[in-house]
Amino acid sequence: MLLVAVLLGAGIAVYMLKPVQGAARDLALTGDVTRGQYLLRLGDCITCHTDKKNGIAELGGGPGLVTPFGTFYAPNITSDPKAGIGGWTLAQFSKAISDGEGPAGHLYPAFPYENYTLMSDQDVADLYAALQQVPPVRTSAKPHEVAFPFDMRPLVAGWKNLFFTPRRYEADASHSERWNRGRYLVEGPGHCVMCHSPRNLLGAVEKGKELTGNPAGGTGGRAPALTAERLKTEGYDVASIASALSDGFTPEFNVLGSAMGEVIADGTSFWTEADREAVGAYLLGEE
Repeated sequence: MLLVAVLLGAGIAVYMLKPVQGAARDLALTGDVTRGQYLLRLGDCITCHTDKKNGIAELGGGPGLVTPFGTFYAPNITSDPKAGIGGWTLAQFSKAISDGEGPAGHLYPAFPYENYTLMSDQDVADLYAALQQVPPVRTSAKPHEVAFPFDMRPLVAGWKNLFFTPRRYEADASHSERWNRGRYLVEGPGHCVMCHSPRNLLGAVEKGKELTGNPAGGTGGRAPALTAERLKTEGYDVASIASALSDGFTPEFNVLGSAMGEVIADGTSFWTEADREAVGAYLLGEE
């Protein structure tokens, strides 16, 4: 029995610690800096990676993100080769975005690689090109404040094997181009699913309950449901969702503040009207 238990335990350990990797990306693509700068807004990179209250320069490192597992600090992603990611290759950047693995090992899922993995190869190349042009900030971000055992990064491999599937977005041919664009933004770079969904005890999004809200609070704090039923009850249509993502006002002229206010100020207010409307169409189930 002891031998069986040892073998079973070893088998589980091997499974839980095995690499989690998606399909290889095309690393020969030439990145477009202008498109990449727009992707910085689509991905809400500026909000998370800029601690404005403490005077940190843009993308030089973010404020603390408090979670049940500890406080995480988004790193410096400027072009500085030591404090930032200026020394990273496109392959290393792609691996972080796609598989949640940086040069130093597994990345905590406070970084939304669950969503960024859906990005196209060209989008990843464009984003990388833009970040390489960001003025360097020579100060490293704060280290994470994570207690044992969550400070053991190899355990993240187990979390990935349980909850993470690297993949690329696949358009649904039964829906319109606008609907698919909205879904790509919501589930991919815009990572709305990350904040607006309930999470289990291990911090993973509860499958089948995406966008049903997170009243308990998660990586983005408490977040309401974004289901079509709730949005329509609150008076939203495609145009008013697009408007709210632009100016922060709801149909009842309340102001979307707190974390969502920052997302609007640094992210969605810079999106094209077509992208904001695409999100509205997808959330409301319209073509």
